[in-house]
Amino acid sequence: MPKFDPWPVFFRREWNRNWPFLVGFAITGTILTKFSLGLTEEDAKNSPFVQRHKR
Repeated sequence: MPKFDPWPVFFRREWNRNWPFLVGFAITGTILTKFSLGLTEEDAKNSPFVQRHKR
């Protein structure tokens, strides 16, 4: 008699519970990466945040 493998049941249940979080995290990460890679040195020089923190 084969042993019962609980992992497929566990992953299916957890995916059904967590997919909105995972999809939102992926979308947010993509947007933040796109905007942060689009910044130039000139933008950094003019940024009040960078001036305040010297970074």
